[in-house]
Amino acid sequence: MGWVKFAALFAIIIQFAAIHLADPEFLPNLLALLGRGDIQETAEYIQSFGTWAVFFAFWLTLCVNAIGFPPAIIFSTANTLIFGIIPGIVLSCVAETVGVTISFLLLRFFFRESAEKIIQKHKSLSNIDKYSGERGFVVMLIARMVPYLPSALLNAVGALSAISLRDYVIASFIGKFPSTGIEAIIGHDTITAQEDPTRLILVIIAAVVLIAGAWIYERKAAKVQN
Repeated sequence: MGWVKFAALFAIIIQFAAIHLADPEFLPNLLALLGRGDIQETAEYIQSFGTWAVFFAFWLTLCVNAIGFPPAIIFSTANTLIFGIIPGIVLSCVAETVGVTISFLLLRFFFRESAEKIIQKHKSLSNIDKYSGERGFVVMLIARMVPYLPSALLNAVGALSAISLRDYVIASFIGKFPSTGIEAIIGHDTITAQEDPTRLILVIIAAVVLIAGAWIYERKAAKVQN
């Protein structure tokens, strides 16, 4: 298993090395852009790829969510500025879900075995781990619905818990729509100086209802199971 992990890590390094060899300026320029975190500059950079902009936007949003840095709101907002509110949010949610799934798989592959050894030594951690396997879907769904909650934290918690890959992916995909929608619309309307707050208010109300409904369902389901 140690050799398999080494091979996986080596493959990741090779991919970045290949990109650097193909265009030595690409990664430094991209890292500088990510470090500045300027939404309008990011949107302009993505648009500079012309007909390939949608694919680059997808890839960039995916990578950022897999790494967990910088905040995904920069790219979800940029996507709405380029492609429109609905298409931008849909593209962002799909790309973000793929990104967090890759992060989940890598973190689980490299660290879950070590985490299990620690969990087995502590009863409280074992109970939490068991709960995450049984009720992980709803917990992850609620967590993903909350705007501005660090994606990297949820990726790590999910990977080290006992939640199944299927539950993690579905919960992340569904949960990202309200949170990404709120983040993207706030960023979009702020940059475009949108004065009518009706759309944002409706999205926030819908998100609150969804989060509260999911939480109430989880509490009732947990009581029935107990």
